[in-house]
Amino acid sequence: MLIERRDFLSTLTLAGAASLLPGTNLLASMIPKKEKLGIALVGLGYYSTDLLAPALQLTEKCYLAGIVTGTPSKAQAWKEKYQIPDKNIYNYQNFDQIKNNPDIDIVYVVLPPSMHREFVVRAAKAGKHVFCEKPMAPTVADCQAMIEACKANKVKLAIGYRCQHDPNIQAVMQVAKDKRFGPVKMITSAAGYFDARTTHWKQNKKLGGGVMGDMGVYALQGARLATGEEPISVIAQASTTRPDIYKEVEETMMFMLEFPSGARATCQTSFGINMNYLQVNYEKGWLKLEPQSSYSGNKGSMSDGTIINFPLKSQQAKQMDEDCAAIINNTDLIAPGEEGLRDIKVVEAIYKSVATGKSVKI
Repeated sequence: MLIERRDFLSTLTLAGAASLLPGTNLLASMIPKKEKLGIALVGLGYYSTDLLAPALQLTEKCYLAGIVTGTPSKAQAWKEKYQIPDKNIYNYQNFDQIKNNPDIDIVYVVLPPSMHREFVVRAAKAGKHVFCEKPMAPTVADCQAMIEACKANKVKLAIGYRCQHDPNIQAVMQVAKDKRFGPVKMITSAAGYFDARTTHWKQNKKLGGGVMGDMGVYALQGARLATGEEPISVIAQASTTRPDIYKEVEETMMFMLEFPSGARATCQTSFGINMNYLQVNYEKGWLKLEPQSSYSGNKGSMSDGTIINFPLKSQQAKQMDEDCAAIINNTDLIAPGEEGLRDIKVVEAIYKSVATGKSVKI
């Protein structure tokens, strides 16, 4: 089809004018928005198999488009179960070829923390948006590199803080924001379970193991979200009751946080103790949440008789749908990379406190 010179000039003029408008990308605006985004899961362990893949059968804004695994038998089983085409199945060596696959819009990294940086950066360079499981990475430097890679390649980075998408947790955050019972004074936040495994990555330092590399983030988040503040200092103590298993990393961590308002938080997390609760004491009341980080949803009560028990079918489905909506509409994510970085700054300070035996400024 021939294009008349006047039509070409008219289009060029419109493009030029549009390019002068802040935040306008004419070519992008001409591409129709997808109603559902394709997600490729990287790593097919328990969380992907038992939680994310089933949740993706409930989502409205996304679907399971592909997988990345180093185990051929898993690839075959997932292919058959979810009807995944061969062209959407990758391994860790050919992963970068995902760049050329229009079916896949998002790469969801579900690997041990030590591998998060590598695959988030590779996904960003492939031009794919990224969801990354918590904790974001073992170090602050890793987190910063991941954020920079996503910014440089103009893709979004969301951290898998499913609880921040839970309306029960959001209710706790709202109480602090509204100062419903006055300022926060004291918090107790606990997250742990008895892990009988002996050779999991969570017991391996090189893979990002240790309780702070898993359950510890829930205890920390409970305190941060309940105050709406970032801690300014921490003192911590690590311990283990099973040194034959936890040779390289801690089994249990206790830490106390100080916040700018003067609020204090006592936090416990463990692979040897079953605990899952949050208590917030305000100047004129209290709030209790038990559990505070359950897959099936969280519930609690307040001193004025208010019950916190919003029904939720799937935290993971809600998380992925809301993050996908942010990508589709180019709006802010609930838990972007910067949120993951905030936690790891505290985690680094916790380990420094354990090493020195002293309180550490954050």
